[in-house]
Order: sequence, then structure tokens, then C-alpha cells
Amino acid sequence: MKHLSERLLVVGFVSSTFLIALLFFILPHHRFSELENRYLQAAPQLTWDNLISKKFAEETESFITDHFPFRDKWLWVKSTSEQARLQQENNGIYQGKDGYLFEKFLEPDYKKVQRYAESVNQFASNHPTVKMTFMLAPTSIGIYPERLPWLAPSYSQKKVNQFIEESMQNDLNFMNGINILEQHATEPVYYRTDHHWTTFGAYLAYVAYAEQQGWQPFSLKDFSIKTVSNSFLGSYHTRSQFTGLTPDTIQTYTPLNPVHTEMYIADTDQTVTSMYDESFLAKKDQYSYFLGGVHALMKLTTALDPQQIAQEKLLVIKDSYAHNVLPFLTNHVPEIHVIDLRFYNGDIGVYLSENDIKDVLFLFNTATFVEDAALLKLN
Repeated sequence: MKHLSERLLVVGFVSSTFLIALLFFILPHHRFSELENRYLQAAPQLTWDNLISKKFAEETESFITDHFPFRDKWLWVKSTSEQARLQQENNGIYQGKDGYLFEKFLEPDYKKVQRYAESVNQFASNHPTVKMTFMLAPTSIGIYPERLPWLAPSYSQKKVNQFIEESMQNDLNFMNGINILEQHATEPVYYRTDHHWTTFGAYLAYVAYAEQQGWQPFSLKDFSIKTVSNSFLGSYHTRSQFTGLTPDTIQTYTPLNPVHTEMYIADTDQTVTSMYDESFLAKKDQYSYFLGGVHALMKLTTALDPQQIAQEKLLVIKDSYAHNVLPFLTNHVPEIHVIDLRFYNGDIGVYLSENDIKDVLFLFNTATFVEDAALLKLN
């Protein structure tokens, strides 16, 4: 009887392994995960360079993990079981106080952070006639640390931002987002379930940048504020799959004297007549309502009254924190070029020269800055 049960166990294990492997090859491999709101690992390329650098092995592991059969269902099961155990962390997301979710932020590799800062410095040094500003926004964990679960491990983003600020050269204007947002910490400057700041948080960043540039920013009373969604469950919810959360709201700030902006998307060679894509409000990734999501290169052209023009051109080098800031900037600059370094592979110095751009705004969040090597593309 003992031998029979052992055989059945072995047969069951081998059969299950074979079935999972079979399903892995039979089931379609999707490029984008709606549930996790991210692109999944593509099939790895087998080359000598990839083998030697271990890139092939790393990408193979990510490919198998991302395309494991019924991955979405397993994520839900894991999250449900964690909550049943009163666990307040799942997939790197904490369930905090007041309905807020937070992404775990631990001490970064300061050598890497230094390299990224030096890349920005080198870019500024290479273009001394271009006025450059770097705005570094904290994520919500940097503004609301008191809302974390008790004893949840976390590293101070204030220390990281200060280190980056001290690493930047004096000829580059550095704007610490913590200083901008801290005084408004009692207000809804971040979504509870997403990693981005709210439109109000973006408005505060716009006001700070406008004042730094010497512009006259619009006041809140100059906008019509409209709620376009009451059902937004963002990226933190997507990753954690915590249940029983109150959805966020998404708002737009439309000037009482509206201006018309056309948006050219170089990726698709397409021109659209709005900075807002309402189709995303019916999807999981509702934040992509702003600008229609991530694009490598865009150009925003606005028909401004000459008296409204604060400067002729601006290049914004950014992550997605800029998406709900850019509509505010179009009220002052008729031509705004937008580059996402994660997807743009052109020579940015050449782009500056060809388009005669004399002002650059870098806008990144702290969590992206410390992890994303794309900043090394600047030079």
C-alpha cells in the first residue's frame, strides 16, 4: 500500500509538471497584462552576448514567470490567502491606513543613483545654453510614511531626494517634490490605489514650476474641475489584488478660457485633437486617460493668444508622473516636445539642436529614478 501511494504521488507530480509545461506552450502568450497593467517579458533572444552577460538566463526566467499558465488566477489566490492571514503586504505593496496602498521602498544602490545623477549633469554640461530644470517627485510613501502598517520596513525618500539634489550640478535647477507637496500632505495629492499623484498634486507641481520659470500660474478658480471617473483602482491595487478598497476618482482641470491642443504621437505617426483618451476610462488602466498612455516621443501644439505665451518651446523628459502635469503647461507654452527615455532611443542632443529648444524640464518620481537606467541614454 505504501509503495502504491508513493507511485501515485510520483505519477501525479510528473503528470502535473507535464501538463503545466504543455499548457505553457499551447496557451497564447499575451504581450500586455491588463490585470498587472504592464508589458510582459517577450521571448528571450539566444545570442552569445546575451549568454555571456547572463541576460538570456534572466529574460528566460522572467518570460516563464510572466507567462505561467493561469497566472492571473494564481495572483488572486495568493492575495486572498494573504489577506485571510491578516497579511498587510502582498507583491511588494503595503495595505496602509485610510485606504492607502504603498509600494515598498527600501534603501537604493547609491552607486547606481550617483551614476544616473552624473548622466544628467553631463547632459547639462554638454548643453550650457539650454536652461534645465529637474523636478523629482516622491511617491506617496515619501509623503505619508505615518500611514504605513506598523513596523513596515521602509527607507526615507527624503534622504534619497536630498542625496540626488546634492549630486546635481549648480547650473541645473533642482526642484525637490517633497518640499512642494509636504505642506499639502493633509490634502489628496496622491491616489490611494495608484502610484501617481492626483490632478491636484500635478497642479501643485505645475504652480511650483511656473513660479520657478517666472510665469504667472493659473489659480484654482481659473479652472473648471470635473470628475471623469469614480471607479479608478490603480497600479497598487493591480499588483496587490487587495479587496474591499474604495476606488479613487480622476479629475480634469479645464481652463475657463480653454485653448486647443493637438498632440502628435511620433510612435504611431498620428495626430489627435485631445490630450485625454476617454476609451481608457472603461479599462483597468484608467490613468492612461491622460495623454493616451506612454509614448516614446510626442509633440503638443497649442493655439495660444500671444499674451499667454510665456516661452516658445519646451522639452519635457519624463516618466508617467508628467502625464497629468503637461495639460497645465500647454496654457503657457505653444510647443512642447515630450520624450520618455524608457522607449526613446534617439540622440537627444541632436533633437535639441534640430528643434531649437532652449528649455528642458526633467520630471521623474523617486522610485523610477533610482531603478531606471534609461537616464544613461542621455549621453
